[in-house]
Amino acid sequence: MRRVYFLLVITMLACIGCEWRLKSNEEAMDDMNIAIDRYDRIESLYLTTGDYSAMLKMNKTYPMQTRTLIEDVLRIGQVNDPEISAKFLHYFSDSTLQKMINDVQQQFADMEDLNQDLSHAFRRLKEELPTMEIPQVYAQIGSFDQSVIVGHRTLGISLDKYLGSDYPFYVKHYTEDQRRMMTRDMIVPDCLGFYILSLFPMQESEQSQRNRDLHMGKIQWVVNQVMGNDVFSNDRVLLVNQYMKRNKGVSVEQLLRNTDYSAIR
Repeated sequence: MRRVYFLLVITMLACIGCEWRLKSNEEAMDDMNIAIDRYDRIESLYLTTGDYSAMLKMNKTYPMQTRTLIEDVLRIGQVNDPEISAKFLHYFSDSTLQKMINDVQQQFADMEDLNQDLSHAFRRLKEELPTMEIPQVYAQIGSFDQSVIVGHRTLGISLDKYLGSDYPFYVKHYTEDQRRMMTRDMIVPDCLGFYILSLFPMQESEQSQRNRDLHMGKIQWVVNQVMGNDVFSNDRVLLVNQYMKRNKGVSVEQLLRNTDYSAIR
């Protein structure tokens, strides 16, 4: 009887252990599920209505995002300037920017597809870079300048840069090649590319134009592998692809860390 009881206890402990491992795996997967934080909605509320409570929420709930937007993206002053709220509102009073804000909210009313695509892409990237931390991602509205802002484990997507290749403002101010990259489909590849670049920045040894081009080629090649299609297609990506075919034992991390470009030709 004692032996049966002993075996029963062992079995129970084993099951508890299995349950714990399963739960841990589920939690790990949850950590890699990306849900874009809609900072842009609070921003839009303030910029279209002047509702000061929205500005207070931007400062209190999103201090890092607000500082980055005002000081680094828009460059309209310091976030602690007593007049910065008025300056911020005035900056976006232009009719073109007001229309853009409304267009952003219409086109990106639902971003669930991007949540799923980002989650899938960063899971695949983490398989290649196991020590990489999954970033927190938020959406914002800029003024047609920067696409993706990289902070400390954060990615800020400027939705105003992804309104479609035929968006009227783009047609007037950007080339056809540039406009091809300003679509909803480019949000995930751009997030991957900018985040990889932040993890593997250019070194002093990469200051020649050729090395800089090849460094970006390596990053774009990795993005293509993660996305499963040729998002980026150019000569430098082709050179990296040929190099990786010749060196099948080279891992993605080794490729990104290697600063000797003499073999990529």
